Amino acid sequence: MLLVEDDRQLSGMLEQLLASEGYDVVVARDGQRALHEGLTQAFDVLVLDRGLPVIEGLDVLSRLRGRGVLTPALILSALGNPADRVEGLDRGAEDYLGKPFDIDELLARIRALLRRHQTVTPILRVPGGEFDTGSRSVATAHAGTVLLSQREAELLERLARRPGQVFERADLLGSVFPDADDLGVVDTYVHYLRKKLGRGSVLTVRGVGYRLGAVK
Repeated sequence: MLLVEDDRQLSGMLEQLLASEGYDVVVARDGQRALHEGLTQAFDVLVLDRGLPVIEGLDVLSRLRGRGVLTPALILSALGNPADRVEGLDRGAEDYLGKPFDIDELLARIRALLRRHQTVTPILRVPGGEFDTGSRSVATAHAGTVLLSQREAELLERLARRPGQVFERADLLGSVFPDADDLGVVDTYVHYLRKKLGRGSVLTVRGVGYRLGAVK
């Protein structure tokens, strides 16, 4: 879960509460950090304040939606009149809860969001074939079924779930190889994927990083 709240006392309380409920919580306390986290990591749900430093909460959400990030979002804001709620829902939120709020209601709304959006596509289209994320295999026309290692599969899935996005090498290192500190690890696993799936499976964007190749 990505929790975006600039009030340190409230964010600390919510982080502890949500962690006690079994959620793995990443906290961002300004809009710029929230945007970075939302674009570089995959979350199951986003809990987002509106009155944030640097970038306003609804602007963060609009930018995420514009980049193809469809993580279900719950707005948690002191701006709670009907017009504010309508604006939040129109800008891409799935739910809206005004402050002050009841803890049990917040938890129930989060559970409801997760139930509605828990369907994860096990088969993804990738260049040259179909990627079964469960079995870590790619069914190709030219080489039959290709089995990937755990890290190869995680890297390919990261790229394939956002096929139009260019990922910086540092972002891929942090999200796919959190125990490594050498950017060359990303390059090595891109090489492995290209060797198994073809050079066009992962494209280099010079000066930036990598993106998924064209899916036909």
